[in-house]
Amino acid sequence: MTQPIRIKDHEKDARLVRARVVFGAVLVVVLMCVLIARLYFLQVIQYDYHSTLSENNRVHVQPIPPTRGLIFDRNGVVVADNRPSFSLSMTRERSGDWKQVLDVIVEVLQLTPEDRAVFEKRMRQGRRPFEPVPILFELTEEQIARIAVNQFRLPGVEVVAQLVRHYPQGPHFAHSVGYMGRINEKELKTLDPINYSGTHHIGKTGIERFYEAELHGQVGNEEVETNARGRVLRVLKRTDPVPGKDIVLSLDIKLQEAAEMALGGRRGAVVALDPKTGEVLAMVSQPSFDPNPFVTGISFKAYAELRDSIDRPLFNRVLRGLYPPGSTIKPAVAIAGLDAGVVTASSRVYDPGYYMLPNYDHKYRNWNRSGDGYVDLDTAIMRSNDTYFYDLAHKLGIDRLSAYMGKFGLGQKVSLDMFEESPGLMPSREWKRATRRQAWFPGETLILGIGQGYMQATPLQLAQATALVANKGVWNRPHLARTIEGEKPVDDNPIPDIVLRDPSDWTKVNHGMQQVMHGARGTARKAAVGAQYRIAGKSGTAQVVAIKQGEKYDRSKVQERHRDHALFVGFAPAEDPKIVVAVMVENGESGSGVAAPVVRQVMDAWLLADDGRLKPEYGGPPSSPEVTAREE
Repeated sequence: MTQPIRIKDHEKDARLVRARVVFGAVLVVVLMCVLIARLYFLQVIQYDYHSTLSENNRVHVQPIPPTRGLIFDRNGVVVADNRPSFSLSMTRERSGDWKQVLDVIVEVLQLTPEDRAVFEKRMRQGRRPFEPVPILFELTEEQIARIAVNQFRLPGVEVVAQLVRHYPQGPHFAHSVGYMGRINEKELKTLDPINYSGTHHIGKTGIERFYEAELHGQVGNEEVETNARGRVLRVLKRTDPVPGKDIVLSLDIKLQEAAEMALGGRRGAVVALDPKTGEVLAMVSQPSFDPNPFVTGISFKAYAELRDSIDRPLFNRVLRGLYPPGSTIKPAVAIAGLDAGVVTASSRVYDPGYYMLPNYDHKYRNWNRSGDGYVDLDTAIMRSNDTYFYDLAHKLGIDRLSAYMGKFGLGQKVSLDMFEESPGLMPSREWKRATRRQAWFPGETLILGIGQGYMQATPLQLAQATALVANKGVWNRPHLARTIEGEKPVDDNPIPDIVLRDPSDWTKVNHGMQQVMHGARGTARKAAVGAQYRIAGKSGTAQVVAIKQGEKYDRSKVQERHRDHALFVGFAPAEDPKIVVAVMVENGESGSGVAAPVVRQVMDAWLLADDGRLKPEYGGPPSSPEVTAREE
């Protein structure tokens, strides 16, 4: 059956079209209103916010690290300066796949997988966002050219010119000036994030670390306009950084070299002081090391060789080395006995070669097994008579002995600007009870009186104790910085002077120390032969391993590194001291035979002129006047 044909309703279709047109028009108007409202909201209501955001995308504030202060010796010789160098830095946030970029760097510069591992380690270390991280230092011209050619493959990577710390004197001042190194994660948490923005190195040891705040300076900044790729188009504003302060040390490079030469390559330490000011004139710890590789990053192999060396070149023997002081403290013990009133300068003790406590059969041996007979204070110091000082220590007792030695700086830090210094150990009754849970025994007091037993001191502490004898009890704390930007360092925590009941006791002990060097039976008289000035000194020998009761020391039966340490302290000229020297030679065995000649050479280097005569300021002949006119 055929279907009927439907008649088209044109009116209905027209109404449908008009409805759709109206709906579409309304929708367009609504959308336009929404767009206009959004534009109004963004450009009017949030104008300040978006303009600031846009400005931040265009304008960046870049830190300008300050130039680190220089370090000089007392004569103006540069011991730490800043050398221009090119380094390769990388900003992780701008590098995208930064690991892949590292692979490209290794490929372009033809480096090793070990270098790649070091780069990745540096990139993973703690840092601030968008801060460039130096990954390779001291680029060559060829490496810079390779980076420039491949710059399109290295987003976020740039070659930066910067000043790098350099130590032109190498190992000479490694243990005093110290060195700089990369800031680690622990240090990053404690540093001022603003002042250290853009700075990647910090003082690690020595003067570099103690005076970090003064040497570093204040960071500057500049506002720069950049394009979408981060390239700087122009500088809008600049605030210059404040450079670090220059420091002049009290050290003298010529005296330093003379002390090193006097040690002759042996393991040991030398420290020389000016007793009138506390200035450290020389500070030698041998063997030493070159601090320059530590600045830009020393290799694992090179560091392992230094760290694992049996001679311990990284160890600062002057400040950290703890040794029994031996007989070098006998002058201080003598002062204690005189001031406490237990002996006088004329008091005599009979020495048969040993000392015995009442009601004890143990013999405490004198180094001279045959004995020195009756000895007074002068002879006891000159001969370094152990028996006399055993008796003196017994009369003083541990409480008074420990208290007096504390006044001389033993058992405490004595320096003003050497944070690495060890306090050493000055034992006492309380110390032993707290650490060993034992009572103090009388025999321990005896061996303490000759610088043995539990007592431990650094060479710097021995030098300061000797300086107090030379300076008649006046405390001047040892310090390395002579001036900081022209100003002298201030001691905010001075140590009280040693005031004796009878000040003439200083002179009595001084005379005994002179007899050590110039007396007919002085233990170190050979070291003073030909001296143009009077020397006051005291030798010492510190045991490394103990020997049995009654057994005699036989060097042939003892390994070289188990032999006694040789020590010597002294000052000159004895009447008006200008220099104090303390020497420790590891396993040197004889203080008077090995360490005393070192002291003499250091004193000669300081007190004598180039012509071998005593300098005029130290009592020598006046220098010849300069010729001002030519004779006719």
